[in-house]
Order: sequence, then structure tokens, then C-alpha cells
Amino acid sequence: MKSRFFAEDYAHQLVIGALVRRVASEYRIDVHLNWRSSVGGYGKVITEVKNYMRDLERQGDPRPDLIVVATDANCRGLTERMREITGREELAPMIHAIPDPHVERWLLLDGSAFKAVFGMGCDAPDQKCDRRRYKQRLIEAIRDTGTIPRLGGIEYAEDIVQHININRAARSDRSFGRFVEALRITFQVWRRQPPTSRV
Repeated sequence: MKSRFFAEDYAHQLVIGALVRRVASEYRIDVHLNWRSSVGGYGKVITEVKNYMRDLERQGDPRPDLIVVATDANCRGLTERMREITGREELAPMIHAIPDPHVERWLLLDGSAFKAVFGMGCDAPDQKCDRRRYKQRLIEAIRDTGTIPRLGGIEYAEDIVQHININRAARSDRSFGRFVEALRITFQVWRRQPPTSRV
């Protein structure tokens, strides 16, 4: 599968990458994550996506089978963020990964997954618009288990995602559920009719 991934920072690259691989494994699909951007914040992601789509239009084939754009809602809301991140579906299918309000919240959705990784669960997160709230909540939840999060806790993203109950998390968080559903629909289509391009 030829894919292109755009993310606003390293935390999104880790969490979204782990989720894509986890959901793809449900369908026995091998995905190769080709990251075009994972630093520079929201503005950089938007610029990179627009430039990439412009280049696709000019150059034509080969086109990717999938584009994933990952950026936090930052209290703007899912609908507003999706409106800001546009792509031309005739050029390539695009999936939006928009944690609301921040990606660190997704790692706190399943206390059982937390317990599987750290030996102790975490409280379910609230949902407030505070820029640093969930980064701090993730750090505190990990520290409460006796573990020192040396990179803000995001270094455990892959482990947490591997244990998370995807369906339960999708029911408890609309933004998580929307992303997982979009992935599943895409992978279901590919199981019936695999993309012709491969990397």
C-alpha cells in the first residue's frame, strides 16, 4: 500500500502510526507508513498537505492509495478542523486523524490498557479545552504507577495502543471512533479489492 502520512508532531506520529498498524492487523493488511511531515505544528501540516496535493495534481501518477492527516482539534472541534484540512478525493483518498482536543487524551481512554503496560490503571479522562491538560494528565498517570516518563509519556504510546480495547475507546471518544471507523472502512474495501500500487 502506497501511503503518505502528515502529522503535526512526533506524538501524533507515534500514536496515529500505532493505531493504523493495529487496525490494519485486524484485516491482515501490511501497511508501510511513509511520513511526509511530523514536526512544525498545525500550520506546517496544512502547508505540507496543500503542497503535496498540488504536486499530485501536476505530476499525476503514481498516486498514493491513502493519505492520513493528523492534527489536534485544539478545541476548534472536529467539523471545523476537517473543513480546514481539505484534499481532492479524485487525487487520493484522505483520512483525518483529529484527536479532540489533544492526542495524549487518546492514550488515557482505556484504564485496562494502561494497567497492562504499567501494572496500574488510570482514571478516565475528562474533556476540557486546555492546551497542556492532557500532556500533564498523561505524565501524572504514568508517574502514579512508579514509572518516570522521560519523554512526557509519549514514548509508551505504541505499548498502550497495542493493549487498548479499540471498540470501547471508540465508544467513549467521538474523535477516536471517527478515525478508527474511517480506517476500518478503508481496510474493508482493500480486503475486497486490494490497491494496485505497493511499496
